[in-house]
Amino acid sequence: MKTEDLALFHRIAETGSLIEAADLLNLPKSTVSRRLQALEDELNIKLFHRQSRSMTLTSAGSHFYQRSQNILAQLDETLFEMTNDDAEISGHLRIQMFPIHSMHVLMQSIFRFMDLHPKLTVEVITSAESLDMVKNNIDVAFVVEPALDTLDLVVRPIFRTDLRFYASPAYLSEHGTPQTPKEIEAHNVSLFRLANGRIFNELWIGDEEQVHVRGNFCTNSVAVAVEFALQGRGIVYSPAEVVEDFVKTGELVTLLPDTKSHQGDCYLAYPSRRYVSLASRRFIDFIMEELAPNGLPINMAGLGTSKVCKAARDAFVQENKRD
Repeated sequence: MKTEDLALFHRIAETGSLIEAADLLNLPKSTVSRRLQALEDELNIKLFHRQSRSMTLTSAGSHFYQRSQNILAQLDETLFEMTNDDAEISGHLRIQMFPIHSMHVLMQSIFRFMDLHPKLTVEVITSAESLDMVKNNIDVAFVVEPALDTLDLVVRPIFRTDLRFYASPAYLSEHGTPQTPKEIEAHNVSLFRLANGRIFNELWIGDEEQVHVRGNFCTNSVAVAVEFALQGRGIVYSPAEVVEDFVKTGELVTLLPDTKSHQGDCYLAYPSRRYVSLASRRFIDFIMEELAPNGLPINMAGLGTSKVCKAARDAFVQENKRD
């Protein structure tokens, strides 16, 4: 029995569709069908009930799925233990990235990982929807805290950023500059919505105070929300590093500068109910070492991409000194 055929069987079981599994694996449907048939012939059991558009596990198939899941996990664990940190890995890594702050920092880390493993192929999916990571064959995801309650995940914090309100001088000249948190509520603020329908209109100032905002514009992209503010149409609630250059040039103004910023967190997540591949393990370890050594969130506010690794290393050194 080939391990790749066993992995293919898992993809079909998790997607419930021969066509979807073929698309995810970038294989012709005929090839997936032929390899599945060969596996059933080898085992001499029927693994799936085949319907017009879906595949459901038989009783024997369900039992084989549960038991073989442990086999795949143990195989990956063995390979992980036997290979050193510099060993080259191959395969395909599928990453979901929510439309979050510091995307450029995350992408640079992904590209550095690819440079270390040239035989690896990587696919990045940007989506604000809380996808079923198992069914959609997603290995890891970068998510924000509000999305976590809908996902069955192992979650590890990777960095933190300062969140504040910003507006253009033109908007403030026409509508006035809010002097207190409550005055923000009377202004036009860009709203943010995930695909599951949740809209963020209760925003934190510092750690204890919230404001209930409203506005005539909504998006799932931080960059688009910032553009809304740059065009003088209203106020944006943004990570500091996203608007840093615009603040320096005077295109945006920091509102309530004497109040404490709110700390927003970003997480690296992966499915808790599926084995973690060797490529995923290496990627998770790489990201944690680059962005959050020793599991500590790193504050990204004001940091350019060239400073990220240094900040991570410095935090790691300081933590070890305290220990």
